Amino acid sequence: MNELTTDLKSLHEATLNNLKSSKANNTLRAYKSDFKDFGAFCAKHGFNSLPSEPKIVSLYLTHLSKNSKISTLRRRLVSISMVHKLKGHYLDTKHPIIVENLMGIKRVKGSIQKGKKPILINHLKSIINVIDEQKIESIKKFRDKSIILIGFGGGFRRTELTSIDYEDLEFVPEGLKIIIKRSKTDQFGEGMIKGLPYFTNEKYCPVYNLKKWLEISKIKSGSIFRRFLKGSSLTDKRLTDQSVVLLMKEYLNLAGIENKNFAGHSLRSGFATVAAESGADERSIMAMTGHKTTQMVRRYIREANIFKNNALNKIKI
Repeated sequence: MNELTTDLKSLHEATLNNLKSSKANNTLRAYKSDFKDFGAFCAKHGFNSLPSEPKIVSLYLTHLSKNSKISTLRRRLVSISMVHKLKGHYLDTKHPIIVENLMGIKRVKGSIQKGKKPILINHLKSIINVIDEQKIESIKKFRDKSIILIGFGGGFRRTELTSIDYEDLEFVPEGLKIIIKRSKTDQFGEGMIKGLPYFTNEKYCPVYNLKKWLEISKIKSGSIFRRFLKGSSLTDKRLTDQSVVLLMKEYLNLAGIENKNFAGHSLRSGFATVAAESGADERSIMAMTGHKTTQMVRRYIREANIFKNNALNKIKI
């Protein structure tokens, strides 16, 4: 009997580990962060947060709806549900009191999402120009230009960008191949390869600038985007994804561009928007960005063509 109990306990622990391993570390951190807020709400009102019940979760969503978007409410609901699963509890997130409440909130608030601004070509050129104007060492200029240009040119997520290693690169006559070992939509690590061709104008060419960065930095292995100590002393420590955001916002500010509505996603959305404006179809955009569904890409295409395919253009006044 003791052996059976031990076996069941080990199976239970292994199952919980499998559930945890099915999600990326960043995703698990997001679940925990969201659930912490739910826990604080429950503690304040004398409710149990784990296990909870649909009525309590519905009250929490109503509480959140005063200052949060519908997308935030849905994300919090997923987080609460996943933490329950990971801890071996069942929570019926399809219960009418949750579903109907969300529908009501959506009707009252509306669900249109105002995303962060994309980095467009004029922004991109302004950033590169202002980097060149800075009185800093060339090694830092080429690192910063490479981050911005590669991030934009490959439609990268921040975590993908900062995860690139020297071993993931292959320079070919046409340009550069970059292996992405794992991404947000590739939880099983199947990987993908992005191809960045040479630009005619070297100043704004991702491939040319990355080559120069690797040449000056003498990086031959490991992370390609690394931190500097004060000054221009390069370390072997990988840049964080947050560093990309701060870097981009710093140079937008120096270029005289209001940076409040730009975020780390702006490089990725900028690539998709500019590609759509230039006539690229959704399949080729998705092949670069790694989007698994057309929903977001079609949104970029619609926004890019809002004036190009505007019915008002047919009216002559």
